[in-house]
Amino acid sequence: MTATTHPVPPLLSARRRWTVLAVCCLSMFLVGLDTTIVHVGLPAIGRGLDVGTRGLEWIVDAYTLVLASCLVSSGALADRFGRRRVFQYGLAVFGAASLLCALAPSVGVLVAARALQGIGASMLSPVALAIVVNAMPDPRERAQAIGIWASVFGLSMAAGPVTGGALLAGLDWRALFWINAPVVGVVLLLSAAFVPESRAPRARRLDLPGQVLLTMVLAVAVGVLIEGPHIGWTSPAALAGYAWAAAAAAAFVWVESRRREPLMDLRLFRRPAFSGAVLGAVTVFVALNVTLLLNTFYLQHARGWTPLAAGVVTLPLAVGATVCAPWSGRMVGRTGPRLPLLLAGGFITAGALCLVRLTPHTSVLLLSAAYALIGMGFGFANAPITNTAVNGLPPARAGVAGAITSTARQLGAALGIALAGGLVTAAHPADLAHASRAGWVLVAVCGVTLLLVARTARARGGAVTASPRAR
Repeated sequence: MTATTHPVPPLLSARRRWTVLAVCCLSMFLVGLDTTIVHVGLPAIGRGLDVGTRGLEWIVDAYTLVLASCLVSSGALADRFGRRRVFQYGLAVFGAASLLCALAPSVGVLVAARALQGIGASMLSPVALAIVVNAMPDPRERAQAIGIWASVFGLSMAAGPVTGGALLAGLDWRALFWINAPVVGVVLLLSAAFVPESRAPRARRLDLPGQVLLTMVLAVAVGVLIEGPHIGWTSPAALAGYAWAAAAAAAFVWVESRRREPLMDLRLFRRPAFSGAVLGAVTVFVALNVTLLLNTFYLQHARGWTPLAAGVVTLPLAVGATVCAPWSGRMVGRTGPRLPLLLAGGFITAGALCLVRLTPHTSVLLLSAAYALIGMGFGFANAPITNTAVNGLPPARAGVAGAITSTARQLGAALGIALAGGLVTAAHPADLAHASRAGWVLVAVCGVTLLLVARTARARGGAVTASPRAR
């Protein structure tokens, strides 16, 4: 038997490695910012396009649903055709879709353009992480880099409302999308100059049946959550949606378990650490997006604040995420993922409990303290989750490894928007504070779930061995 060998790419200099990280972080800042910058602008978009809460939920979830559905396939495409190439294609699609969003004359066109944005973003998120992983072969340096990457991503997610509020203070809601154009241009130039091309040694086949079924499961499940308050949870349409989602999920499991090269190797989920990382990713982003959406509607509708003022209140969340994410990365490199996950769960739970008795007159000091705690929890959570998932697959499958947790994050974002929207859709502005309380209980449950996930993480290392099929 003759072993197949592949040329080992030359080790990049330290300056080049960290430059590659900076370029990838800039692209991730763009993706994360666009995930949440629209939150604070939803009331303005609603007034500008004459659309209600249900339509506003679709404006947000059209992006996150398509992004979540396409991430794994985009990671596989990058491993096959070249990560830098797919990365640059994604930038081009994302930039063009952003221009369409800015020019959208109706809510239907805006939702469609947001879905196209999601396709472009799906070529950026897992591919950027794969480029970083391949550029930094040393595990300790890689853990630190992932901590920085998570910090930038967390900062972008948390800074979205502040940035959106600042833009809306002097411009209209279309500026939320115009801002992407110059950033896309800069990242395209930098990626061409500094990012090396890389791909997996062995090309994997695309799993089109799995891709279609995964998209169907996510779209139907989240769609039922968004439309449920309007059509009735026990209406024939809702019951048909439940059945459709369950059938698609069963078909997805059946198809994936029989394919030689599946979209997702489901046997990986039998390992507690890996499945825990995926559950943790969903949980963290449910908590974050419930927090951001409830903040937007509570402050702008119930208290009559401007978008800028509502965004500024979330600054402690952004600061907490930015400070704690690199700290978390260093902790993962030294002691493993368990301790930062415990801190993440504790901070998110404490922050949510501060607001379970929310009233129309809750002090700004308490709001800021609660958001700071949630931001700290968000910052501590991302690095251990990402590091555990990336270490769970071989380096050659880095694109798919990053895509799995990125899919889980975006699924959590879509679920968070749908669940929070369902709580406040029918509420009168005067009743929004009381209607939001169930949402803060949900955020607290997410924090407790992270504490349970920490029990599945190893005290040191946190690596997950891939299944034979993944190898």
